Amino acid sequence: MPTTPAYIKLFPFLSWLQTVSKETLKLDINAGISGAIIVLPQGVAFAAIAGLPPEFGLYSAIVPAIVAALFGSSHHLISGPTTAISLVIFENISQFYAPFSTEYIGAVFSLTLLTGIIQLLFGVIKLGTLVNFVSHSVVVGFTAGAAILIGFSQLGNFTGIKFPSGSKFYEKIPFLVENIQEVSIPASIIALTALSISVLFQRLAPRIPGMLVALIAGSLAAMGFGGAEAGIELVGALPSRLPSFEIPHMSFSTVQQLGSSALAIAILGLTEAVSIARSVAMQSRQHLDTNQEFVGQGLSNIIGSFFSCYSASGSFTRTGVNYTAGAKTPAAAVFAACFLTIILLLIAPVTAYLPIPAMAGVLMVVAFKLIDFHHIKGIMKTSRQEFGVMLVTLLATLFLHLEFAIYVGVVLSLLLYINKTSHPELASITLQRDDAGISSFVEVTTENARECPQIKIVRLRGEIFFGATHNIIEDLHKEIDESSTHTKLLVILKAVTFIDIAGCEMFSTEREAFREKGCEMYLCSLNPEVRGMLHRAGVLQHFGTDHIFANKRVAIKKLAASVDTEKCITCTARIFDECASNTPAFSVQQLDSSNRPAII
Repeated sequence: MPTTPAYIKLFPFLSWLQTVSKETLKLDINAGISGAIIVLPQGVAFAAIAGLPPEFGLYSAIVPAIVAALFGSSHHLISGPTTAISLVIFENISQFYAPFSTEYIGAVFSLTLLTGIIQLLFGVIKLGTLVNFVSHSVVVGFTAGAAILIGFSQLGNFTGIKFPSGSKFYEKIPFLVENIQEVSIPASIIALTALSISVLFQRLAPRIPGMLVALIAGSLAAMGFGGAEAGIELVGALPSRLPSFEIPHMSFSTVQQLGSSALAIAILGLTEAVSIARSVAMQSRQHLDTNQEFVGQGLSNIIGSFFSCYSASGSFTRTGVNYTAGAKTPAAAVFAACFLTIILLLIAPVTAYLPIPAMAGVLMVVAFKLIDFHHIKGIMKTSRQEFGVMLVTLLATLFLHLEFAIYVGVVLSLLLYINKTSHPELASITLQRDDAGISSFVEVTTENARECPQIKIVRLRGEIFFGATHNIIEDLHKEIDESSTHTKLLVILKAVTFIDIAGCEMFSTEREAFREKGCEMYLCSLNPEVRGMLHRAGVLQHFGTDHIFANKRVAIKKLAASVDTEKCITCTARIFDECASNTPAFSVQQLDSSNRPAII
């Protein structure tokens, strides 16, 4: 397999630049135009969720998008502001500073720089596989919880009611009911207008930027009610300028204050970006380098923090639009950012007429779409454990700080994974003979299944490591203790792919423990990796060659020849061919074939 040149690893965009042609440029430019139109209302809306002036949402859709496209791995991923990260930022920074204040904005840029550094370090030290441990259920639960919080956060703008500062989401409905007379009819009509139009376009014309049309319709409705003179809150004119260079404030106290939040946002952002990139890569059949994607996301946030951008990640909506629009290379993301810059410079003054209630209506639609009902139903049907992870993550999102909700979901997923891997499957197996007289190994699934009373055969399936040894020991002893007649225990390790030093010590120790019970332990069907580890640990030498067999058939032939033939005379199981030679008065063909276990 050819190795990637060092200069390509440092500057990955050099690899896809070689594939650019007139045809790809045309497709990428068309996709870029669509992306710029889509992100315009999203950037403004997401900045509002993050507690920032609207221009910072657009800046965050320009600089990070370009950097992530140049230094990432995906050909279609579009980076920029997202709803979940915007909400996490607001929940964390608003604890220390007032939203929209100079101190608040400065803290957001410092948080973005910290987040980028963490993401870049993850990529540099090759921790791309870590994202595999953040289960899909965690993402679904967190996103659903964030959607609920976003919806409730816009309730005041939707109705025109001023909710008490710092009120919880579950406190807002009772407060709204108590103060229903204070609802602003114009604000509610504007919000409902924007909401209805946004839903209508999504249903009937999804290719048309319905959010943009909804905001324009909301602006016209606000003008009809009298605009600011009638008490309707407006966004205000955006500055017609590009983001300026400014070094984020960074100190030891800043790291202490924002470090936990930065780690949570880094994990969430990487999970979002890689999940989206993988889903598109499966359709485009592109090879994705997860570690390179980490580097791209990290650099996009580091560089973005110096240009008035807040933490960005992959956007599912904009990435989907980019792919369906026919984008061929990451140049489409660069074009989208450039077109957005032109739009920002040309139409910035128009946002002076944009009503905040209209944005609230659009954000209600965005929040509802974040709830993945399809996957929630699928998780409920397929796995109780995964549904529990999702539900706990959702509840933690609603009732705890958002960064802790992410940690709760990740830790719970890891605990379930560890619990599963620490319980390797151990099953008793036996021989079954069909009507044609052909025997095959089957799993014992009934209490009346025929087993040799002297030879106990068990199969281990999974990994044998320090966290699993205790459970394996308990299961093995349980199998032997259930019957006092077994004098030989054959452990089949064909399905064991890994064993550590603790597992090796377990076999050495338990061999002696079973010998004290009058039962000899034997091993068979070792794969090369496991055999090598057992040999290096001295286990094979301790057992001896007469206790290690190449496969089940060889093992049974040897063990059946060494059983107590006196017991064979009264035995009714007679499952082995060797039983006939042990009891010459009987014939295997004369044996009753009832109570046979199912073939596996």
